[in-house]
Amino acid sequence: MKVSDTLFPLLEELKLNNNRDWFSENKSKFQQEDKTLKLFFNEITNGLNTFDEIETLKIFRIYRDVRFSKNKVPYKTNRSANWIRAGVHRRGSYYLQLEPGNSFIGCGFFEPNPADLLRIRKEFETDDTEIRDILKQPEFKKVFDGLDTTDQVKTAPKGFDKNHKAIDLIKNKNFFVAHYYADKEVLSTDFIKTILYHFQLVQPYFKLMSDVLTTDLNGASLYKH
Repeated sequence: MKVSDTLFPLLEELKLNNNRDWFSENKSKFQQEDKTLKLFFNEITNGLNTFDEIETLKIFRIYRDVRFSKNKVPYKTNRSANWIRAGVHRRGSYYLQLEPGNSFIGCGFFEPNPADLLRIRKEFETDDTEIRDILKQPEFKKVFDGLDTTDQVKTAPKGFDKNHKAIDLIKNKNFFVAHYYADKEVLSTDFIKTILYHFQLVQPYFKLMSDVLTTDLNGASLYKH
């Protein structure tokens, strides 16, 4: 199973004709792509379930929510999906976006709720050795260039020392890793195999973060067994 060869050309056309009239004329093409994409994303789910447990596959719709946006363009020019891990003891999710020139995976925690965000920061304030050991593993580092740092507080979150040795981690608002793919990679027959290998690489990271988010700073479980 591979990404359809017609997906990217169709998304390129949409980018040039992002209006309801054009989309209506070409809706059947998108419906056909949706069927193929669903099979593709489901195959990834099956692969993930060989080394993890997935509770939910969410395939995002192509329609943009423009109610509160200044950008009133009606359609997304990418297709994407999110895989949510099963159970309270498995935290984190996998994300895949397919877009000409901008395809990538993201694994981890995007916009965590305030309680989770504080817990993660407190963990790294207490001990940052384990997370750094994971991030510098050679195979991991070949694929993921550390935690995403595009959204950070300027100096330090309230209550944290701006000179703390782990402030580079603590400043993050999100805690995920990402990897981008060339179009040629996306359209190759090995793409699912590549994605699953990259998803496997984040298992130690997910294990650590799941342990952090399901325990207090003393290591006591927050959940009754």
